[in-house]
Amino acid sequence: MITAQELGEYALADENLFDVQTIADAMMTTGQSVTELAIRFFLNLLVCWILVQFFYYKKSRRRDYYFTFMVFSSAMLMLLYIMGNVEVGVGLTLGLFAIFGVIRYRTETVPIREMTYLFVIIALAAVNGLAPVFKLVGATSANPRYVLSAGTVGIMALSNALVVALIWVLESEKLLKHTSAKLVLYDRIDLIVPGRRQELVADLEKRVGVKISNLEIGHVDFLKDAAFIKIYYTLDKGQSGSIDTLTKAKDFVEQ
Repeated sequence: MITAQELGEYALADENLFDVQTIADAMMTTGQSVTELAIRFFLNLLVCWILVQFFYYKKSRRRDYYFTFMVFSSAMLMLLYIMGNVEVGVGLTLGLFAIFGVIRYRTETVPIREMTYLFVIIALAAVNGLAPVFKLVGATSANPRYVLSAGTVGIMALSNALVVALIWVLESEKLLKHTSAKLVLYDRIDLIVPGRRQELVADLEKRVGVKISNLEIGHVDFLKDAAFIKIYYTLDKGQSGSIDTLTKAKDFVEQ
């Protein structure tokens, strides 16, 4: 049978446990929450704009992807930020990412360069949306509080800067020669045999007006005396090859 003294000890232990939980669950003020969201949002928006404006759009001139990247990055950051600050079940989390898996670009095939930029933007949104900005100090004291962690914010900014620097290096005209591919419907199928490859290249260069570095022969239609040939060539400085592989007028997106 429990005595009154033991009941008092249990009550004191429960009170101490309650105090520890209260300290551990210290909440940020409204001003701190707004500051945290503003730092995440504008840092992510700035980095995304730099990548899209000065690296992607400079060469592709695709306004449709410009809009997609900017809006997608901001929406992804807000989603990850909310998911990181509230308790969500595993089912809800999997359901949200399943929705993103179902949403696909069905109107046209997304080029590999655009897909790469999309994944980079998603990765940056995850870093900027989930990295801790405030840290808890005085957790064991009677007055726990959150303070802005300059070191964490600096590391987050450095991570973004490193990604920007990497893309700047890889997109540099001096480092890499940018190649493009053009799909050609060719009418002289007598030249597609391996023994007449030099004649084929010379004829294509004369008619297309580019210096061909490599080519691939695809579907051959002997009834129409035509063959699909994919030619590879080096782009001049500042030149774009974003629509080289389009073969139908409906696939063209007005810039």
